[in-house]
Amino acid sequence: MGQVLIYDHPLIQHKIAMLRDKNTSTKDFRELVSEIAMLMCYEVTRDLPLKDVDVETPIGIAHEKMLAGKDICFVPVLRAGLGMVDGVLSLVPSARVGHIGLYRDPDTLEPVEYYCKLPVDVADRAVVVLDPMLATGGSASAAISFIKQRGAKDIKLMNLIAAPEGIDRVVEDHPDVDIFCAAVDKELNSHAYIVPGLGDAGDRLFGTK
Repeated sequence: MGQVLIYDHPLIQHKIAMLRDKNTSTKDFRELVSEIAMLMCYEVTRDLPLKDVDVETPIGIAHEKMLAGKDICFVPVLRAGLGMVDGVLSLVPSARVGHIGLYRDPDTLEPVEYYCKLPVDVADRAVVVLDPMLATGGSASAAISFIKQRGAKDIKLMNLIAAPEGIDRVVEDHPDVDIFCAAVDKELNSHAYIVPGLGDAGDRLFGTK
């Protein structure tokens, strides 16, 4: 059974407050998204397997631990998920990066796939799906389904801000997937935007309207 982890770290909460501010510039918004993703990645990778190693220091032999087993694949949901990639790669630079492109049908509000490119060995990797906003949960759930269709079993979802409706949707569709959120807001409005949220993450990341 998957778990939902909501961060309470002071640095993350401070940066989320800055991220929400409508006066935050595109440059600062982009930097904040990357920084928050990096801080969140620390917890997302907590259960990575380790192996014992001996390291020769200038003085002697140290008995240490290093990462073992599964390699990681980060999968941003285009386009807003791209803003989180640099932050997570700063902690795990050897990770592979897949991409999933989805857009939300304006009438049905359901996700439509237009692009999916994943490593050929994705089934053997620990996969972390990156999507700043978890609103209805439709896009995140669809992205996870696409990844599962390619054989992956160890999947986590990382969101900056989530709505209860989105969390409920992912938990219902994918009870085996852990969800990591920096903040959970109260609801969605009639246009399926998170309230109070931060607006359109993609537009704020890339300076578009």
